[in-house]
Amino acid sequence: MSTDLERAEQNVETRSESLKKPLGLFDLVLTQILFVVGSSWVGAAAKLGRAHLFFWLLAILLFYIPQAAVVIYLNRRMPLEGGIYQWAKLGFNEFAGFIVAWNLWLLSITVIALGGMFTTTNISYAIGPSAAWMPNSKWGVSLISSALVAGLGWTCVRGLSLGKWLHNVGAFAMLLVYGALICLPLLGLMRGELKSYQPLQLALPTMSIF
Repeated sequence: MSTDLERAEQNVETRSESLKKPLGLFDLVLTQILFVVGSSWVGAAAKLGRAHLFFWLLAILLFYIPQAAVVIYLNRRMPLEGGIYQWAKLGFNEFAGFIVAWNLWLLSITVIALGGMFTTTNISYAIGPSAAWMPNSKWGVSLISSALVAGLGWTCVRGLSLGKWLHNVGAFAMLLVYGALICLPLLGLMRGELKSYQPLQLALPTMSIF
């Protein structure tokens, strides 16, 4: 097994020698922030109410920490370009690697498809009541989705030297938005608009079989 891994790693490194490596640690950290943190979770947390902290802690314990441990272990044992695709291919077989890559491709298609609707809804909300028609317009959603796909495709053609800046700007924007969400209730307390603010109050969810 170690011989196969060493041979595979050598092959990957040989193929990668001619490739540019524009991503640094800072870029990768911002990319993870952009991929993991999302504004859609704010609505889900608000819907859960005070129990949202319980579910966040449960997700950290049962999903994020085990996932991080597995990725760290595999990355140390098989530090190959291609990540999860290479791990599945070498750990199982080429078909397993293909299925992993195929699922990642389908995920990207789904995210981009939802991104068009998500972007249209956000633009409509930002403009105001006069743009309330946009999310219900097939032509509007289609045009914005097409522009989004074309822009992302052009960015991919240009490569990571440009794409990393798209990720970096998006991550900074995400941090600014979450920073504003954290500061707004505090501002409301200072102005007397809120009587109390308990953001980290832990409450168990209501259990019911009905």
